[in-house]
Amino acid sequence: MTAPLPLFHHPDYVAALPAGHSFPMSKYALLLDALAEAGQALAIRAAAPMPAAWVEAVHDPAYVAAVLAAAVPPERERRIGFPVTADVARRTLAVAGGTHAAALWALRSGYAANGAGGSHHALPDGGAGYCVTNDLAIAASRLVAEGDATRILIVDLDVHQGDGTAVIFAGRDDVLTFSMHAEKNFPVRKARGFRDVELPDAMGDDAYLALLAAELPPLLALRPDLVLFQAGVDPHAADRLGRLALTDAGLAARDAMVVGACRSRGIPVASTLGGGYDADRMVVARRHAAGLVAQWAAAAPFQT
Repeated sequence: MTAPLPLFHHPDYVAALPAGHSFPMSKYALLLDALAEAGQALAIRAAAPMPAAWVEAVHDPAYVAAVLAAAVPPERERRIGFPVTADVARRTLAVAGGTHAAALWALRSGYAANGAGGSHHALPDGGAGYCVTNDLAIAASRLVAEGDATRILIVDLDVHQGDGTAVIFAGRDDVLTFSMHAEKNFPVRKARGFRDVELPDAMGDDAYLALLAAELPPLLALRPDLVLFQAGVDPHAADRLGRLALTDAGLAARDAMVVGACRSRGIPVASTLGGGYDADRMVVARRHAAGLVAQWAAAAPFQT
């Protein structure tokens, strides 16, 4: 029998937003229902919130102070896309703590997932694109600083470029960023990461998976100590904010490919949810759940 999937999760992953807001905040709670529906056994773990000092190591301390005081200026809140309340501030620390904890667990056992995270648009000076702070960058920065890893590869397969992460780690060789995203989607002005692959509109499963299969080996040949995987499901053909045309099966195959390629080389993987947008939040939660199930199945032959 397959061991339970190690999943970091916390009630603070869900924060109240204005009624009718387009960001699918409830998907983080519904993920647990979707995984239960899929029959996936879980080992749910809660992480400590990320200390503010590690958030300040990545983001402007004045901005971090404004987030924690729920006093972010309106112009920055407009760039984020929702108000930064006390609940949202608590959430951002919880999510960053979860990504860091999942990474530490993966370094010990080969794989773990955070049931949120992947907030890849947040830049050094502040949040953007539904991302208040950049949990991927915060976790990676702390892991390197504390000596838990000497080189980390961020594999970002959200439909949108991980521009914030690319900017934060520009010019560094201890954290490398790989983003494979829709060329004509947000952000309009792309950043330059270690490796960026821009995709044409309506790319489907076969072309996408063939390209990914070609891209992964040279990146993994760099022998990172850890892969942080941003497994956004917004490349799906029906996603409200996507421009690609992957199916449910294609997304699951993508996730299995990434985890299988890493684990077959002995590289640990910590996964984060990333984006996914639909009027029916349960539809999105099921897509995320299917990805996690596929990841865990791909990791299983290499469990330590």
